[in-house]
Amino acid sequence: MKLHIPPSLHSRPFRLLWLGLMVSIAGSQMQFWSLLWHIRQLAGEESAAIALGGIGLARIIPLAIFSLIGGVAADRRNRRAVMAFSQTAMMLVAVALTVLSFREQITLLHIYALTALQAVAGAFDLPARQSMTPNLVPREHLPNAFSLTSIAFQVGSIAGPALSGLVIANLGLSYTYLINATTFAAVLLALALMGQVPQDRYDRSAGVSGIEAVREGFRFLRGRPIILSSMVLDFFATFFSSANALLPIFAVDVLKVGAVGYGYLSAAQSIGATIAAVIVSQLEGLRRQGPILLGAVVLFGLATITFGFSTLFALSMAALMVIGASDSVSAIIRNTIRQVRTPDSLRGRMVSINQLFFVGGPQLGEIEAGVVAQLFGAPFAVVSGGVACILSVWWIARRWPQLSTYSHETGD
Repeated sequence: MKLHIPPSLHSRPFRLLWLGLMVSIAGSQMQFWSLLWHIRQLAGEESAAIALGGIGLARIIPLAIFSLIGGVAADRRNRRAVMAFSQTAMMLVAVALTVLSFREQITLLHIYALTALQAVAGAFDLPARQSMTPNLVPREHLPNAFSLTSIAFQVGSIAGPALSGLVIANLGLSYTYLINATTFAAVLLALALMGQVPQDRYDRSAGVSGIEAVREGFRFLRGRPIILSSMVLDFFATFFSSANALLPIFAVDVLKVGAVGYGYLSAAQSIGATIAAVIVSQLEGLRRQGPILLGAVVLFGLATITFGFSTLFALSMAALMVIGASDSVSAIIRNTIRQVRTPDSLRGRMVSINQLFFVGGPQLGEIEAGVVAQLFGAPFAVVSGGVACILSVWWIARRWPQLSTYSHETGD
């Protein structure tokens, strides 16, 4: 297969945003994995599992409250301005973590509170960012744009965790937060340079309230079974197979590796996801998306089971890479289905509703995994989650049989 420049990169605004996100995501991922390591240190071995699960609770509550509001804002306001505001807010959270950490005043309560604030900003950032992508590239280049966005996320997710282990081991946790605070400048600069971005805003002149605007989004979703089923599939898959919060326990107690090994494990999913996204970005088209989506989620569950059973570092790395690759394919297909089938004036609200599924799933899953791991051990929590993930695919395929045969050419 001959490599070529992906067509979506010919758009200057998208190219600027893509490069800025790659830098910023690396910093954000460095901070995320450092926070998990930090929580384990502060909580101690006996209560580490439940404390790590608490990070999901700190995220899901703000997400549930503000996600739909963020979607309305993305449709009613200038998406570029909304994203600039949210990125600045997340940068300030990183600054607060830096200051508290350097002063050695940080506690679990500080981490949970600042994580919740970052989740509020993220509830506005994601709808604005994803719904802006179709405004930056032609419709026919959307699958390519989302595969490149996945690449940017995964490259950042490789560099960030790997660097977090090295920075923690050689400089200390405080510097991971400091580095992250500086990386937000890349996205803010990209937003400033790209200029005005045209969009079809939701018409407020009719006097429709924000609540009614949200209801309109849910009414649209109920009439689109392909979009709804793909969202439900992602929720159950990530709820049951979410093992990220338990990774420090596996690194220290199961695989017996230190901070550097933990950094490599943290990056493994993103290595697999990047490989998958690069392959998809080089394809002219992706046919039979429904069967591929279902197959990718089954593979996701099988790899999760393998990781839960593994006591070998190499096998664990391989399983995590497969988890990342299958999740990347699933995400690209889901994003393409939703964006292609949603009018521009509704895209922000569709992203915000989807955010409840694909962000809410893993955050609630981290709480569930933490509780199960505290009661029965981390390996049991991961293996049982992988089994439940596969069973959820079987149920969804029976509940929405049209997903099993869906292809972009044939529609719903």
